[in-house]
Amino acid sequence: MSIRRNTIYNLAGRLAPVAISLLTLPVYLNLIGEERYGVLSIAWLFLGYFGLFDLGLSQATAQRIATLKDATAEERAETFWTALTINMGFGILGGLLLWPVAHFFFAHHFKVDESLRSEIISAIPWLITAVPVATVSGVLTGSLQGRERFLSLNIIGVTGTAFFQIVPLLTTMLIGANLKWILPSVVLSRLITLVLLFVQVRHHVPLSGRPGFNRALIGPLFRFGGWVSVSGIISPLMTALDRFIIGAMVGAKAVTYYTVPYNLANRITLLPQSLTSALFPRLAAADSSERERLVADAVRVLLVLMTPVIIVGFFLMQPFLGWWIDTEFATEAASVGQIILLGLWANSLAIIPYVTLQAQGRPDLVAKAHLVEVLPYLAMLYIGLTHWGVAGAAWAWSLRVSLDALLLFILNGTARGLGKLFIIPTVLLSFAACSLWLVGSPTISLTMGISTLLACLLWCWYTLPSTLSVKLTKILPKFNRPLKEDAP
Repeated sequence: MSIRRNTIYNLAGRLAPVAISLLTLPVYLNLIGEERYGVLSIAWLFLGYFGLFDLGLSQATAQRIATLKDATAEERAETFWTALTINMGFGILGGLLLWPVAHFFFAHHFKVDESLRSEIISAIPWLITAVPVATVSGVLTGSLQGRERFLSLNIIGVTGTAFFQIVPLLTTMLIGANLKWILPSVVLSRLITLVLLFVQVRHHVPLSGRPGFNRALIGPLFRFGGWVSVSGIISPLMTALDRFIIGAMVGAKAVTYYTVPYNLANRITLLPQSLTSALFPRLAAADSSERERLVADAVRVLLVLMTPVIIVGFFLMQPFLGWWIDTEFATEAASVGQIILLGLWANSLAIIPYVTLQAQGRPDLVAKAHLVEVLPYLAMLYIGLTHWGVAGAAWAWSLRVSLDALLLFILNGTARGLGKLFIIPTVLLSFAACSLWLVGSPTISLTMGISTLLACLLWCWYTLPSTLSVKLTKILPKFNRPLKEDAP
């Protein structure tokens, strides 16, 4: 199975839901109004938070099934049924815990028209049923990922997103804009997706005979999933904390100047996430020499793809924000977005050792690295905000994720062997940043930027893994060159 093809499937599967959401959002606002849509958004936020009851078992299932690539179907099925049973139990527990929390919040602390409050309260039981549906879906998704069935997985994902967005709209058109019916239709759309996932898992794991539960697998699944959960809590927590601290120290307007360029720049991570998702099961099943080759090729590919994208992003950030929002906003926020782009370059590369350590069964190293980073990051954030305002917060975040990348490469044992690959792109990025921030003349700055981009593209051509070079030279024969041997 081709990693390149699976990466394309994953990228398409991530982009399609974004397009569907952009198309349906105006229709939602027109049909149910801003207030009801706000309630739906809060409901989805609750579901996302209580998705923590997955406890990392989805990723643990993917890793274990990938390592059982050459095992019997019965061994893989046993892993699946054990993980599914555990996750269903925790999903039910999560739903029961969510019930009083959601009822208390929506009944007493959510500012909304009283007529709408009754709709919310009556719909809460449906919100509860969505939690075990989500945790069970996670195990099904992890099973297909472990079997490298990314085409099926992404087709179902896009189909499920379409159902998730369209079924509630159809319900509103047929029955009316009432959350009492809208939230059940959301759960129904999730159930349709769950059935589609189960059909594929039944075929590809495959499942046959009676479901089996192996108590001996509980410990390994929990140990792996527990450490994945620690990373899943700490990393988003650090990302969310900076917003609260910026708001407390600088003000709400500064949060906007930070969040908007951050969210815009963060879209570029779709590509490395798509690649590493495809790479994960292959890394889990590979021996040490094959894993080393896969990591080296993946790092090369991401360097080649991400470095020119970051350089272009540097120079487009301010004009795009000026066109998208206004010139005054762009003047305040563009430098923040450019600083964050530097961090995203490092963060994109850090995904490689991140998934490699998890694939090797060492998610504990990833989690411990994230735990070590919390206090130094908070200190950097405070110092940055005190001395440089919102730009200082951006520098603190970029420095933190850059150090995180270095630490993960060291823990993965590939820092020394791959270190030389980072020298030229680091110099190019530094030169591009200096041409923006230190050169007063826009003409000279643009000239230096274009020159840097051309130099970067030339470096990219000579850095590609030979397998990709072969494909490109077939497409662009006039640029044909002797193929180099890949570094070990």
